[in-house]
Amino acid sequence: MAARDDISAEERLIARYFRPLATHPGAFSLGDDAAILTPPSGCDLVLTTDGVIAGVHFFPDDPPESIARKALRMNLSDLAAKGAKPLGFLIAVSLPAGIEEKWLAAFAAGLGEDAQAYRCPLLGGDTDRTPGLIAVSITAVGAVPQGKMVRRSTAKAGDCVLVTGTIGDAALEVWLRRDHALTERLRLPEPMRAHLRDRYLLPRPRNVLADAVRAHASAAMDVSDGLAGDLAKLCRGSSVAAEIDVARVPLSDAARAALAAEPALLETVLTGGDDYEIVLTLPPTQLPAFGAAAQTAGVAVTEIGRVSAGEGVRFLRDGEALTFAHLSYSHF
Repeated sequence: MAARDDISAEERLIARYFRPLATHPGAFSLGDDAAILTPPSGCDLVLTTDGVIAGVHFFPDDPPESIARKALRMNLSDLAAKGAKPLGFLIAVSLPAGIEEKWLAAFAAGLGEDAQAYRCPLLGGDTDRTPGLIAVSITAVGAVPQGKMVRRSTAKAGDCVLVTGTIGDAALEVWLRRDHALTERLRLPEPMRAHLRDRYLLPRPRNVLADAVRAHASAAMDVSDGLAGDLAKLCRGSSVAAEIDVARVPLSDAARAALAAEPALLETVLTGGDDYEIVLTLPPTQLPAFGAAAQTAGVAVTEIGRVSAGEGVRFLRDGEALTFAHLSYSHF
């Protein structure tokens, strides 16, 4: 049967690739100009937005399914750090001319898998043609009990500083893909390269820890622009200082091997970004309960330092404070 000439190519694209992801009744199967979302009783809505652009946040030859999943997971990571449960998301996709159907199919499939896995359905969005490179922007909506969102501005002197997972893997992978000479110098075994590649392509948002973060953390934020810079933002917002023991920052075997071969990469590990872990502060009395919750959730957490009165963040190695050319990744 021929396609109806009163339906635009954009409408057909949306119907084929994105409508199946709009499972929330308030999305109206993407058949209206807006969606309706009713927050759970007694909850605040938590809103966050983030996006990816080819050549900036991902390599143009990255798999389309991983691009979609990364874009969604970046936003889910923000919700996790706020102690919020995902409710749904909006997406805006700008596509260059000549994008292949198989690319769109893989992109939508990856997006759909994660929307289902994280119980975060598509609510609506927009598709555009661009003369430039692919760009994807997502706005995610979550919920927390009223007044319980975990801020970055509420850390207290005496709190412990903790971080989830491992730090630096994705940033190392980016450098290795850009610098073939570095790849040759490090000569990491393929399993280690595969680990770094996986951590770059597919962040692990710690949404299973959202309840525990909300119950125990005094302050928290997601680590997207680098541990050093993001912790500095948290401390500035809270008007406190922090000291971090670099030896305690959790690293993967691959990152340790890279640092053993080239110690100067430590700055990349601590400031490079793309970790999508949670850095949080909590009173020492809350450590056992939070640790138990993290263990139950299957997420590694590591105490790496303390909050103190004053200002600034110091990363100490063998008692000496490190200096960095840049604390974090910045677009500007």
